[in-house]
Amino acid sequence: MSRIVSFSRYGGPEVLEFKNIEVAAPAANEVRLAVKAIGLNRAESMWRSGNYVEEVKLPARLGYEVSGVVESVGASVTHVKVGDVVSTVPSFSMNDYGMYGELVLAPAHAVVKHSEPISFEDAVAIWNVFITPYAAFTQGNRLSPGQTVLITAASSGVGVGAIQIANALGAVPIALTRTNAKREALLELGAAHVIATDEQDVAAEVARITNGKGADLVFDSVGGPLFPKLIEATAAGGNVLVYGELSTDVTPLPMLTVLAKRITIHGFNLFETTTTPELQRAAVKFILDGVASGELKTVIAQRFAFNDIVEAHRVLEKNQHLGRLVVNV
Repeated sequence: MSRIVSFSRYGGPEVLEFKNIEVAAPAANEVRLAVKAIGLNRAESMWRSGNYVEEVKLPARLGYEVSGVVESVGASVTHVKVGDVVSTVPSFSMNDYGMYGELVLAPAHAVVKHSEPISFEDAVAIWNVFITPYAAFTQGNRLSPGQTVLITAASSGVGVGAIQIANALGAVPIALTRTNAKREALLELGAAHVIATDEQDVAAEVARITNGKGADLVFDSVGGPLFPKLIEATAAGGNVLVYGELSTDVTPLPMLTVLAKRITIHGFNLFETTTTPELQRAAVKFILDGVASGELKTVIAQRFAFNDIVEAHRVLEKNQHLGRLVVNV
């Protein structure tokens, strides 16, 4: 038996509930994991509230990223064995698998073995955080050394990861955050510049930093009223990658500016990378090498006990933390 988290109706964190279930033996291409830590993603709160890019089949489970120990493997699984320390990469539908639990089944392709020593907490603070910007920046060579990238919600887990990935690729990360409260922390994490969007004129600051050129790339998870300013701050011929929708307000699109500057706007998520074996392997190698060398560092904002999963989701939705929220199981 395993205690897992599920929900039977859309809503706030309070709809999450614990259930005791029997976990089946793994199918041929599955791995059964004894979970030690869970990394929370904003996508999971969107899934819980019914605002995700995929329709939820209720009652539903949730969770993409866990770390733990392999408890058993399916007949076709050869890359991990019982007793291995592993973590899961977001590369599946939460309609098929939910990782919030004490003992869970995961698709074998999502399970990564950790050969080098790593804590269970650190192991759940690397995949979505780093793969999302790595894939966004490297696919199609969208970000080259010396180019400038604007990173909205820079204090989020993916925002912090994007700062580090940009630096690893030789680019110039400009962190956008609502106020100056996190300025010094973001600079210490590697941001070349920090712009407080509630206190400064984004377009004017980007023009100053780039000597009037504008940003080569915008990496945006917010949308809403800030979006026209991001378009204004984008260089002619630049790209805007939209990978989230944290704002609940309407997102205006300044069409004339887009046309005049020949700006390309892309919708982006990490699943093309994580569900394509060769792309996933390249991303995993880049990230594990970066973590091992110290070039990529995990940032854990707060830790919770499994019993406090509802409170953890409340903190997740406040969008006030710097780095990753981790639940220990």
